Amino acid sequence: MDESQKRAQTVALINKYRTMYQLYMDQLTPHVKHRWIALGAGVFLFFVRVVYGEGWYVVCYGLAIYLLNQFLAFLTPKFDVSLQQDEENNELESGERVDEFKPFIRRLPEFKFWHNSMRALILCSAMTLFRIFDVPVFWPILVVYFILLFALTMRRQIQHMIKYKYIPLDIGKKRYSTKE
Repeated sequence: MDESQKRAQTVALINKYRTMYQLYMDQLTPHVKHRWIALGAGVFLFFVRVVYGEGWYVVCYGLAIYLLNQFLAFLTPKFDVSLQQDEENNELESGERVDEFKPFIRRLPEFKFWHNSMRALILCSAMTLFRIFDVPVFWPILVVYFILLFALTMRRQIQHMIKYKYIPLDIGKKRYSTKE
């Protein structure tokens, strides 16, 4: 076999596994509750591993920061709300007010949020198998710093949500059901 045939076989094998992976992801997409329960259970088991192993606090902190970053992207609108408000003010001044429905579009869709979080969890769980990633630190400082970071970023995000009057979650929204 020459080099080009080996390369073609490798590409075909990679494409086969990529297609299988996409098939499984497509099958998981409608099962929202099951996906999030699996992620929650995985995070719980990861934290049990960190506490029981008495190590990998930096890996745990890195995972927590990454999940916080993903959560903020999930709560943030895709388009800058302040620019949209400026456009609406200009429309009001010129008398061209158009009352069109503008749905909330997330910067990070729910499935991508779950998918990225699950990949990070699997990577961090694999890192706990090796002592090289167990960097010695005083873990209470990391916990306090994360709580402070979480409180400040969520305060800023909630203020942004209040200022521009949007709700990124389905909490309290009316749901309609079909009559049988």
